[in-house]
Amino acid sequence: MKIIIPDLVSHCDFPLRSNSYCARASKESEEWFLRGANLKKHRRAAFLALRAGSLTSMCYPHAPYHKLRVCCDFMNYLFHLDDLMDDMKNSSTWSLRDEVIGVLRAPDTYQSLSRVGRMTKDFWIRLRTTVTSSAERRFIKTFDAFFKAVSQQALDRQRGHIPDLESYIIMRRDTSGCRPCWALIEYANQLAIPDEVMDHPILVSLGDAANDLVTWSNDIFSYNAEQARGDTHNMIVVVMKQKRVSLQSAVDFVGAMCKQSIDRFVEDRAQLPSWGPSIDSAVARYVQGLADWIVGSLHWSFDSGRYFGDKGREVKASRVVELLPRVH
Repeated sequence: MKIIIPDLVSHCDFPLRSNSYCARASKESEEWFLRGANLKKHRRAAFLALRAGSLTSMCYPHAPYHKLRVCCDFMNYLFHLDDLMDDMKNSSTWSLRDEVIGVLRAPDTYQSLSRVGRMTKDFWIRLRTTVTSSAERRFIKTFDAFFKAVSQQALDRQRGHIPDLESYIIMRRDTSGCRPCWALIEYANQLAIPDEVMDHPILVSLGDAANDLVTWSNDIFSYNAEQARGDTHNMIVVVMKQKRVSLQSAVDFVGAMCKQSIDRFVEDRAQLPSWGPSIDSAVARYVQGLADWIVGSLHWSFDSGRYFGDKGREVKASRVVELLPRVH
């Protein structure tokens, strides 16, 4: 059986850029992560195929080396957390949350003996040396929301519960882990944007549009691997159940929503108000960072081995995905 995925790359005409420090930061970050995580052989191979440094370099193309390196470390760490929590029950995800957020809130005094805790403290201490106080607050708040949403996801998985589409969309904006990455746009570009500006409805809508595109397209790209292991936390599964449609119809529906999120981003960007030259410049760089995430994530999804193995280039051209057999 096969599915045809939507042509989202052609629909997105944002310029694709990559940080000139990509190779160096990616290599050093991979070495940092492997030292800290102590992965087993099969997980190590999957990690090396991930190419998170490439994604990071496309999403933060103008970051200086030391900030790109921290962003690479966080990205490798975030994918690791995502993989760990895929296998966890609700109570375990809460325990992990308590440890990670404890380190973020009190890195100088919180005692953590776990590998994840030590890695959290290591990248966070480096990040805090140059992050603005507002971006630091946003990072902690949104990362905490990520853990809470993933804990709910784990509970749903334990109970065999598939949420309705509206509830799923709200939860997925946090389980994606995108919102802490939006705070890193501020960090990578040394932006100081007032809270009242960041809370403006158009800026919030732009962040949600970027989040939706990254997240919903990821649900399309990751569906094959997830269906093979029986994971139902995916928009395609939600649409199939709620609308009672076929798999291909659900893929097409989610693809149309992805295209609409790109269009929504473009429309909102054209409606940005003015707060004065200094703030307008910072806001423009922040919004460009969101656009970099949209286009960067789309291209990286085919470059990485995470979703299509060594067939990413072939799938990108043909858009045909052969479904894997279910693993029991």
